[in-house]
Amino acid sequence: MSYVIPIVAVCPMRLQPSHRSEMVNQLLMGEPAVILETDADFLKVQSMYDRYEGWCQKSQLAVLEELPSHHEASGLSKDHHGIVMVDDTPVYISAGTPLQFLLDHSWGGFTFRYDGSVWDTRNAVFDETTILDLTNLYLNTPYLWGGRSVAGIDCSGFSQQVYRFFGKPLPRDAYQQAALGESVGFLQETRCGDLAFFDNAEGKITHVGILLSPDKIIHASGQVRIDPIDNMGIIHSKTGMRTHSLRIIRRYT
Repeated sequence: MSYVIPIVAVCPMRLQPSHRSEMVNQLLMGEPAVILETDADFLKVQSMYDRYEGWCQKSQLAVLEELPSHHEASGLSKDHHGIVMVDDTPVYISAGTPLQFLLDHSWGGFTFRYDGSVWDTRNAVFDETTILDLTNLYLNTPYLWGGRSVAGIDCSGFSQQVYRFFGKPLPRDAYQQAALGESVGFLQETRCGDLAFFDNAEGKITHVGILLSPDKIIHASGQVRIDPIDNMGIIHSKTGMRTHSLRIIRRYT
């Protein structure tokens, strides 16, 4: 079995081995993945963090024949945009980038060095102050289908990345996240950090956001934004229009 780690800040994972194909996810720099298939210019890989599969450009990856024992990350970049030296070239990385391969290491013919702030997920306290601090790292980040970084992020990528800071792994897609945790019956019973899920006209869960209070939610829709919420769903803070219909609320303890 062979592995890869991205040597770029954000590596697109595509549905098919083509630059024209839909981006379904991203690997962040240093995030290990397993090689599943090969193509001329692409590798099909499976992320070791959330098991998502997609095609990545070969030139954006370093290939490893084995992973060291410390490949599970507990340290993440806390800076909104930190710097990793790849050989002698600075690369700007996103908040939430796992650092297990980047703290002065050499892999796949490349050397990596990161000197920024390190967030230890093992010591993170899941409380209102910390949740507000971490969600604000992404505030006004543009919406990007398949995105997981401060340069562009989608709704479930946002919830996944914020929860990662607390050592709480979530699946990649909103409907998968909605299948976990315990149900919270009413908005009035929610706590800061609970996840609210929203469905479309067919009843399919298509959106997720992080509750900051029983009447306020932060979510990625156009950009990462804070909007009012009531028992019916989300209300756009500028237009007053109802944008998403509330389906369920989940708590992850």
